[in-house]
Amino acid sequence: MTGLLTSIQAALGLPNTPIPFTADGALPSAFAVTDLACASIAAAGQAISELLNQQTARLPNLEVDRRLASFWFATSIRPVGWSVPPLWDPIAGDYATKDGWIRLHTNAPHHRAAAETVLGACADRPAMASKVAQWAKSDLEQAVVDAGGCAAEMRSWQQWQAHPQGQAVNAEPLIQFAANSSQNAKPWQGSVAQPLAGIKVLDLTRVLAGPVASRFLAGLGADVLRIDPPTWNEPGVVPEVTLGKRCARLDLHDKADRVLFESLLKDADILLHGYRADALERLGYGVADRQQMAPGLIDVCLNAYGWSGPWQNRRGFDSLVQMSSGIAEAGLQWKHADKPTPLPLQALDHATGYLMAASAIKLLAERLGSGRGGSARLSLARTAKLLIENGPGTSDPLRAEDDNDQGLLVEQTPWGPAHRLQVPLKITGTPLQWAIPAGELGSHRAQWW
Repeated sequence: MTGLLTSIQAALGLPNTPIPFTADGALPSAFAVTDLACASIAAAGQAISELLNQQTARLPNLEVDRRLASFWFATSIRPVGWSVPPLWDPIAGDYATKDGWIRLHTNAPHHRAAAETVLGACADRPAMASKVAQWAKSDLEQAVVDAGGCAAEMRSWQQWQAHPQGQAVNAEPLIQFAANSSQNAKPWQGSVAQPLAGIKVLDLTRVLAGPVASRFLAGLGADVLRIDPPTWNEPGVVPEVTLGKRCARLDLHDKADRVLFESLLKDADILLHGYRADALERLGYGVADRQQMAPGLIDVCLNAYGWSGPWQNRRGFDSLVQMSSGIAEAGLQWKHADKPTPLPLQALDHATGYLMAASAIKLLAERLGSGRGGSARLSLARTAKLLIENGPGTSDPLRAEDDNDQGLLVEQTPWGPAHRLQVPLKITGTPLQWAIPAGELGSHRAQWW
């Protein structure tokens, strides 16, 4: 356990102090997923603790609950009398090819269309399976990617180590920090109870990792405004990840919406984005443009496969990175299974999300000291390397969830009432709490409060 936390603390430049983890047991996996959950949540808490120490000269104590951390890495919302829509498109998933396995990611309509451009229209999984079976896995992966879709063949860790992208990821740090010279001498407006009060977070992220980061920041008092394109939706995760946020839509190809976006960016303290590495550049919002528009900006970004190497601009998601990097193949061996065996949940997404939040808080603390902005880059593939190299965790099971694990508050969402699980992180004097219930994408205006 200490190996993961120590590695993360070193990457963030945080003190190498032990943080207590309560409860015992772990999620069943070939890898130490529960340890990763605890370590990444603890690091985000430690970043806040250090910021509070900087501002108040008092260092709050921290504690992370292993069971609750594990549960939050799956889902924190417990609907009352309604159900969250399914996470996966009906034809998303793993398929046998002529010479191995491939995963097709078809949750977004344009990604499904890309797969069907290559394979032909498929009404259901059996139809898709018969078409995939005629392909070699590497050929199909490349064909789907070339069509603008998302796919990953199953590789072993050894194969990933030999792959040019695996080698590129190995050479990258877990978190790539960079300072910038632009200034923003805004004083701290927070308190022990709400350390991030007054901090504006512009969230351009999708699905899980980035939204987990902004949800954490919102729970500490930040004003989070999420911006989505006009037609984007992700119904399977919206109730989970929009907690604490206002959500608006803008079309960055539209002139009036660009003016509005630029006015929002100008006033933002933190920008979170998870577009492919070249996407904002193509829209005219490259690194230099962002710094010029928003002096002192804290710019935190992630991608799937890393920031160097031939795949740096490749579309990807947690489940695909698990296939590419050897996680699903190691799970197959561990479980003596006959098909890819991924982690029990999207741990790369969640962990990277908490590392993004920790990076943003660390950069904010530095800006409060020096006035200078800065950036951090993270990737799902680099988080995967951290998990894989840490090896297996304990095989003791977690105690099953019960009603006492739920908070007492009722969250009134547009879909119906819900409870949240109790928060896994305790920071003395600083409760994680969210003022805004989860809501639909595009349900607010694109403006700061």
